[in-house]
Amino acid sequence: VENAVNSKDHSTLVAAVTAAGLLATLQSAGPFTVFAPTNNAFAMLPTGTVDNLLMAENKPALTTVLTYHVVAGRYSSADLAKLIKAGNGTAVLKTVAGKNLKIMMKGKKIAIMDEKGGVAYVTIKDVNQSNGVIHVVDHVLLPKM
Repeated sequence: VENAVNSKDHSTLVAAVTAAGLLATLQSAGPFTVFAPTNNAFAMLPTGTVDNLLMAENKPALTTVLTYHVVAGRYSSADLAKLIKAGNGTAVLKTVAGKNLKIMMKGKKIAIMDEKGGVAYVTIKDVNQSNGVIHVVDHVLLPKM
């Protein structure tokens, strides 16, 4: 969280994490693997989506969307590649939200498919933290609600 707070590319994510009351959770010992969408990723959502999710009455949905980007455990890009190889081209990760993400390789990039069929690519990998690792992604991952 400290790293995201200091990143100008992740201010929307930080605002969402704060609104959902997840700061303390993500600052805990972990370890966690976080797929962190950039501000541009949030901007690609339909107009009004972020503002709607940030409304107090939508906190449960916001929490689900955010925890859908978090996996328990520390998975480096090399670890993810090994899981993909072991799964004959795909692997499934269970998120903190209790839902699945499918990961695969697209060329040399790690691709993550959400439950709705949307795909995000890891654009910056292996940002190591004291309580896990962050992989920056170019789209917001959306679970089926």
